[in-house]
Amino acid sequence: MDFFGIDLAGAIQTAGYLGLFAVIFAETGLFLGFFFPGDSLLFVAGILAAQGFFSFPLLVLVLFVAAIIGNIAGYAFGRYVGPKIFTREDSLLFHKSHVYKAQSFYKTYGAKTIILARFIPIVRTFAPIVAGVARMHYPTFILYNILGAFIWTAGITGIAYYLGGLIEDIDRYLLPIVFALIVISFLPAFFQYRKEKQQKEIVSAEKDSTN
Repeated sequence: MDFFGIDLAGAIQTAGYLGLFAVIFAETGLFLGFFFPGDSLLFVAGILAAQGFFSFPLLVLVLFVAAIIGNIAGYAFGRYVGPKIFTREDSLLFHKSHVYKAQSFYKTYGAKTIILARFIPIVRTFAPIVAGVARMHYPTFILYNILGAFIWTAGITGIAYYLGGLIEDIDRYLLPIVFALIVISFLPAFFQYRKEKQQKEIVSAEKDSTN
């Protein structure tokens, strides 16, 4: 199961439950986690569970708990740091543009962002941080956090587990499936970008017409 020269399946087997927990925790609440392939990792882990490398119920539980705690950590960080995060200088592991993308989703979808962001790379890392900065009602945050974590982890892993048991030699199709997952996961961010760009063009055109 090579993925861009990396034996993703082998790496996941070596990492085990603890490694999977650490990666999902980091991707869903820490700055340094935005580059982890969360969707791909969940899918491959689900296939490995279908092949007997993991216990499926335990796998889902570990990933579910990691996703919840990761978002809680992100929320706490955002609430503690507050607006200072928007003035922080760009670095190797931090780009303000990522925060602004998450903020844009939060302004558009409100509390539902905590669920929707689970399926959008980069945004899922920074959404709970922005929610903390905005001091989102904590019980509401926890509710959407739990719902989003379950839908994301159990959903993707469950689909992979089902396909892994249904399709013989699914390893042969893994690369195009993972690639398709990456493309699909970036579509919401792309459409949001297009929407914002069109709105800016409309506002700019209106200003020009009044001058």
